[in-house]
Amino acid sequence: MSESPVEVNTVLVPVDGSDESVRAVEYGVAVAERYGADVHALYVFGEEVSRAIETGAIEEDDIIDETESFIDSARAIAAESDVELRSSIAYGFSTRRKLQHPGSAVLDCADEIDADFLVIPREPLSGEPGEVLEKAAEYVLLYASQPVLSV
Repeated sequence: MSESPVEVNTVLVPVDGSDESVRAVEYGVAVAERYGADVHALYVFGEEVSRAIETGAIEEDDIIDETESFIDSARAIAAESDVELRSSIAYGFSTRRKLQHPGSAVLDCADEIDADFLVIPREPLSGEPGEVLEKAAEYVLLYASQPVLSV
């Protein structure tokens, strides 16, 4: 295999528990495998969940179980290709930060973890609960300083 002009150490894959997120993880793992990189899955809470946690309507621990189940599935996908997968959680919206939205949460995480490549699901306008990242995709494509694959 010849040397690649691009060096990729960390692939960031924002997820929200949707089927499209699973597909993005698969693509992210494939990119990581190609470059000998790791994957970081960022689970982004949508507006409804973010606001409910901030107001105390639901406990964060109750949502963590659901997100951990999804992350465990993502780890299994990564393990099949012998790729390490780390994870974190971000609020896609905030009642305290006016400019907090899914796209800014993704780009903030990319900077924090020093991501070299992003794979983001671009979901259909279905109105389903798993559409958090659909709102972030265009923003990330416009403002990311890293290469972005939208799937």
